[in-house]
Amino acid sequence: MSIPNVALQKLLQEVETQALLSQQKITQTQAELSSKRRDARLNLLTSNELKSLDKDTNVYEGVGKMFVGVSVPTLNKRLDSESTTLSKDISDLEKRLHYQETTYKNSRQHIEKILQTGARP
Repeated sequence: MSIPNVALQKLLQEVETQALLSQQKITQTQAELSSKRRDARLNLLTSNELKSLDKDTNVYEGVGKMFVGVSVPTLNKRLDSESTTLSKDISDLEKRLHYQETTYKNSRQHIEKILQTGARP
């Protein structure tokens, strides 16, 4: 049983569109993941610097265009909370990236299969 060329072309076009969308989503997710990892590194460096300070040291946190004095334990608590959130976000993005890469790979395999099927006499 042979599939008409028109149907094959339409199917090929749909699968190519899906592959292109997956590739765009992969690029976007990689950029988000890179940004979150950068934020996590910065958070870790800041936390390590704060550990070397005394508890009664004056520290300031940027709020918009001004700086507000906060205690070291308060800042550590905020950094820990952000670190937890960033870890969860990174994990979610890695799962999404894996899914998108799998979708792209499957789309490419379907395209190859359609082209092989269409090349038969």
